[in-house]
This record gives sequence, structure tokens and C-alpha cells, in this order.
Amino acid sequence: MSVINKCLFPAAGYGTRFLPATKAMPKEMLPIVTKPLIQYGVEEAMQAGITGMAIVTGRGKRALEGHFDTSYELEHQIAGSNKEALLVVLSMLPITLLPDRILEHV
Repeated sequence: MSVINKCLFPAAGYGTRFLPATKAMPKEMLPIVTKPLIQYGVEEAMQAGITGMAIVTGRGKRALEGHFDTSYELEHQIAGSNKEALLVVLSMLPITLLPDRILEHV
């Protein structure tokens, strides 16, 4: 029996069932309490021992890509402040942006 260690998140599409909210924000970025929906999926996959993840996006999904991309300016701004504990949360999103619009877990 082989172990599943890779996960693919299909995150393309227009989200027409959630209009008008998805006109300005991708459906995967809709907040559930304090985090976007896609982050819950990524965190659950990490907890399940998934070692490789990819998110396939479509046009207009820059917010989704930006969420998982490193924000050096933000990290520098909150380092040394009373919100420094949030750096731990940011570092728990180990996903890098690849040029072909696929985000891959490293």
C-alpha cells in the first residue's frame, strides 16, 4: 500500500455561485473566522503529513498568490513590535510562488 504525500488544490474558476462577493475577491480567499478558506485546506494537509502541495490558480487570483507569498516588508514592520508573535503564523505558510501560476509547498 502506497502512502499519499502530495496534494493538489484546484483553485481556478470564477466563483459565480458566490457573486457579488467573488467579483472583488477569489472564493478561496473568502474569510472563515480569521483565515481564508484555502489556508484551512493547506493546514489540514500539512497536519495529515502531506509533503508536497500545489495550488492551481486562474487569472485574477493575485490575492491567493499574495497570501502564500513572503512579505518581507510586513515581516520587517512587525518584528520587534507587540505583534511579533504573528511572525510564527506567517512562517507556518511554507508555500512559494512559481512563475507558471502554480504554488508549490517546499
